[in-house]
Amino acid sequence: MRMDDAGAAEDAATTDVKARCLSWIDRNRDEAARLNDALFYFGEPSLEEYETAKLLCRVLSEAGFSVETGISGFPTAFLATIGEGAPVIALHAEYDGNPDNSQESGVTEPRPIVEGAPGHAEGHQANATVMVTAALAVAEAIKRGEVRGTLKVFGAPGEEIAASRPYFVRDGYFDDVDLALHNHIRGSFYTEVGQTQISAISAEFTFSGESAHAGLNPWDGRDALDAVVLMDMGLAQHREHMKPDMRAHRVITDGGQQPNVIPARAAVWWYFRGFSAADARALFEQACRIADGAALMTRTSVSVEIKSAVWPTRCNTVLADVLQANILSVGMPDWTEEEQAFARRLQEAAGVPAPGLDTAPKPMLGPDMPEPSSNDCGDISWVVPMGRFWFPGGVPHVRFHHWSGGAMLATSITHKGIVAGAKVLAGAICDCLADPALLNRVRTTFRAEIAGVEYAPLIPLQGTPRLGVHARLMERFRPEMAKHYRTELPRFR
Repeated sequence: MRMDDAGAAEDAATTDVKARCLSWIDRNRDEAARLNDALFYFGEPSLEEYETAKLLCRVLSEAGFSVETGISGFPTAFLATIGEGAPVIALHAEYDGNPDNSQESGVTEPRPIVEGAPGHAEGHQANATVMVTAALAVAEAIKRGEVRGTLKVFGAPGEEIAASRPYFVRDGYFDDVDLALHNHIRGSFYTEVGQTQISAISAEFTFSGESAHAGLNPWDGRDALDAVVLMDMGLAQHREHMKPDMRAHRVITDGGQQPNVIPARAAVWWYFRGFSAADARALFEQACRIADGAALMTRTSVSVEIKSAVWPTRCNTVLADVLQANILSVGMPDWTEEEQAFARRLQEAAGVPAPGLDTAPKPMLGPDMPEPSSNDCGDISWVVPMGRFWFPGGVPHVRFHHWSGGAMLATSITHKGIVAGAKVLAGAICDCLADPALLNRVRTTFRAEIAGVEYAPLIPLQGTPRLGVHARLMERFRPEMAKHYRTELPRFR
């Protein structure tokens, strides 16, 4: 057989494998919808995703994956592996909700499933569903011997507080990975190249003083809340000197118990963001100096705990091309008029432009200025080549972390978007497993893209992650939320 004939035969074989993977996804579209809906109604916030992780691990284990739970000290994290040898491809996605984001799906008005409870209003449950559905489809090809290599599926809890993936990197889970792929829901269908998000450091500052009666002898007190307020004022003054792409925002996590007792303890939780890891670190270090000054002025002491810290997110050129080609091949879902009408009603109710659902994929974005958000996948993208795409399970212009962001997440709009996203992800995996030359281009471009940058974790090199951020919240709401759990669970086949 001539070389060109051999290449054509190999291309045809790859096309056949992809076709079978996409056909498997079509056959299991109802099971993917059931998985999505089960995760949606769990509604668990960061680091409390116990039911979510349990179901995802069960599905992967039943499909033949070897599942390791609790990686890097996160009880709701996991690593599921199938196949052997090179190349090693990692998939990673999140599945956490947010506090006070409970929202019934399929309605175009604010209607919590459980009043005041956490829930999904950014669609992270769909992210996990796309990742797992694609992994199951490719696993069938691996088990049939149609492709060779190793597929690693990482469950990454706590994305909303940028918690887990820097620890995965620090602990060596990506040391043998050749490339990584990530997916996220949005109202559009596209991929991106270059730096797409910025760096962030999340830290809590705890001030300690001495209590006193605020009416009888306030002069004997050392007010820790005063220190929190002064730190806030100091950072407000520093904003004049921050670069335009820097951000600093906070919540007071402990402000005392009652007004007539001077607080001996107070705490504030800050996020510091910058274009680069160095910028985020510089802003954090200035905040530490301001905190020291606030402690000095109030005769208190201050301790600092880094909760999480992430590098900017960047996307590899070659992987972006691969993902874009698969997006164009799969195409936008075929929306019904009822789905379009629902989207327009939801957009109007949310007070945003109301053109309805996108009917075609977007062009590739970047390289351009990144958006001023952060994702804990960023660290991965500096140690291995990473590609990310956005799949159309949401409604354009509708905002995340708002009731309207949850209103479509268990409807046919998200279900169709999940199928499209899983097909793109599965197709990209097949391309990378089947083509050594493609992998070489990925490696070569990645080395050029990060040339001159030395990665070092922003999180502490020792120590364990901070857990239990929302434990009390779930103690309060889980019993009522559990009444809404789906009883019909997925059975992929």
